[in-house]
Amino acid sequence: MIRIVVVDDQALVRSGLVLILNQDPGLEVCGEASDGAEAVHVVKRERPDIVLMDIRMPGMDGIEATRRITAAEEPPPVVVLTTYDMDDNVVRALRAGATGFLLKDDDPQSLVAAVHNAVRGEMPMAGPVVRRMADEFLQRRSGEVDPAALDPLSDRERDVMLEVARGFTNLEIAQRLFISPATVKSHVASILLKLGLRSRSQAIILAYETGLLRPGA
Repeated sequence: MIRIVVVDDQALVRSGLVLILNQDPGLEVCGEASDGAEAVHVVKRERPDIVLMDIRMPGMDGIEATRRITAAEEPPPVVVLTTYDMDDNVVRALRAGATGFLLKDDDPQSLVAAVHNAVRGEMPMAGPVVRRMADEFLQRRSGEVDPAALDPLSDRERDVMLEVARGFTNLEIAQRLFISPATVKSHVASILLKLGLRSRSQAIILAYETGLLRPGA
């Protein structure tokens, strides 16, 4: 059973998300919060498998709450909820450690599938959305970080990181590089560990900032 904490300052939105998620026999909402501070407390108490986090909330917003939650030891993946897929706050949330993002008007099936994917270690964002987001918001930062930041990686890990940055799933990367999905998963874990990153989304941002992947490539 996948245990979920839902965070949104609008009670109606929260109730709708809870209803949708609890209809899946493999999901259980174990906690709710209406702001970032409460979210940090509930996550610490409940130790869920995943957090769905609204970005804009009074008091502590979802970005700061995400930063605090993902800074803890063995944190759950945090998926941010937003109204606009091209919102600069989405990039800020990803930098803070969020695994990915979902649009609030996504259909229920997409929401449930994204939760399952995030818990499996996949990033709940479609590849084209990842690339569009990166091209639009990160092109001004491309090449700003010393490429030497990637020196700890092996050649194969660089190949995998490049495919991750292009928005491909583990299965797609395995097919593209002619290796097994388990090997891809192992490489991704090694990349995050070596570079001190907490999520695939942070790896995407670093790939652009070091120039490993250029906007539009």
